Amino acid sequence: MGNLLKGISTFHGAVFPNDSALYQKLAKEGQRPQALMISCADSRVMPETITQSGPGELFVCRNAGNIVPPFSTANGGVSSAIEYAVVALGVRDIIVCGHSDCGAMKGLCHPEILTPMPNVAAWLKHSHAAYSIVCEAYPADLSGPDRVRAVAMENIIVQLDHLRTHPSVAAKLATNEIVLHGWFFDIETGEVQVYDGAVSAFIKVKEDQPLPAAVTGRGRPRITHQTANRAGGVMS
Repeated sequence: MGNLLKGISTFHGAVFPNDSALYQKLAKEGQRPQALMISCADSRVMPETITQSGPGELFVCRNAGNIVPPFSTANGGVSSAIEYAVVALGVRDIIVCGHSDCGAMKGLCHPEILTPMPNVAAWLKHSHAAYSIVCEAYPADLSGPDRVRAVAMENIIVQLDHLRTHPSVAAKLATNEIVLHGWFFDIETGEVQVYDGAVSAFIKVKEDQPLPAAVTGRGRPRITHQTANRAGGVMS
């Protein structure tokens, strides 16, 4: 705690004065973050540091395993953060960010670790699909670290699927007002790989290249009386 208190003092005395005008503006005008990032709570994963974002630029929701429960499950903090970011703040990008050496993914691969942590075990049920994919579709002799890495990457894709079940997100996708992204952060190298939905793979990106998207809007036309009748009379 001593280090934390020292950090608070340093921030207030040496860091804050340089950005005081920005903080005053944010206090008066409110926040308008560029994106929502749903990342793991792992202390080694710092979204603002990874993206070099400043105050007010990134709306962050962190939890064990960067999980997005499907909308049909009980209401919770993640679902509320998503809805608030999309509806109230108007974010146009949502990022699900997983990482290497993830303790939550290790728990999926080694369930015995979770025995004394029933709440964590229950939470990770939202990621079981990722583990099942690796068990069925990946080589059986995949090494321990490689298996955890594969589960972490598949988990990002699973959570993106869950994200699409949220009404606020589904509505914005239908009108091309939001884009979903999947990122994988490698702690050891500092590299970020991005999921490209067009090729169904994580790829390395360069600053001078367009950022691939995992899921883009479909731009589905609004259903009218006539189109509803042609589609089978879903509207009277």
